[in-house]
Amino acid sequence: MSHFRTDFIAFAVEQKVLRFGEFTTKAGRQSPYFFNAGLFYTGTALDRLADFYVQTINESGIVFDVLFGPAYKGISLAAAIAIAFAKVGREVPFCYNRKEAKDHGEGGTLVGAPVQGRILIVDDVISAGTSVRESFELIKAAGAEPVGVVTALDRMERGVGNLSAAQEVREQLGIPVVSIANLNDLLSYLIDDATLQEFAQRTLSYRKQYGVNED
Repeated sequence: MSHFRTDFIAFAVEQKVLRFGEFTTKAGRQSPYFFNAGLFYTGTALDRLADFYVQTINESGIVFDVLFGPAYKGISLAAAIAIAFAKVGREVPFCYNRKEAKDHGEGGTLVGAPVQGRILIVDDVISAGTSVRESFELIKAAGAEPVGVVTALDRMERGVGNLSAAQEVREQLGIPVVSIANLNDLLSYLIDDATLQEFAQRTLSYRKQYGVNED
């Protein structure tokens, strides 16, 4: 895997954002690992996380004009990623949505840059894909074009059908979904770390039981 993907997983482990043990997912599955991007809560951690997003976006080749961060976690991500782009000389506007429409001041549900042109959605993970679909519709309703989704970690596991949430978004909305790292990257990292090989076997078993077919 790409060097920065290894660095990202190591960073997530260091920040205790990525943990290993016994965790119950929303689907009731017993997972050997848990990823909580909400624990990237310091300025230093968010700054480094945003740099990983920038590397991933650049590597993806997705052409875009504006970043869109779905409420709530996507808001701080979009702002941080815009700052990270500015550090390398690219001015990128960003916007986000409110959960409830504001009926005074500027009003509406959209805040920040005008939603126009090619819009790239940035979020922490895709669980059921609900926030991505809502974002997609908001962007289309504003007359702009959603061109992709970028997340931190793709768990690469089935939802209610045979596809993962990311695969469902690709298939149903027709836009690319890329991540800084995915389950295969995580497995490679675990296998290479002698202290974590127990979790490598458990994660491999989990993937065999709940994983999706490769794209």
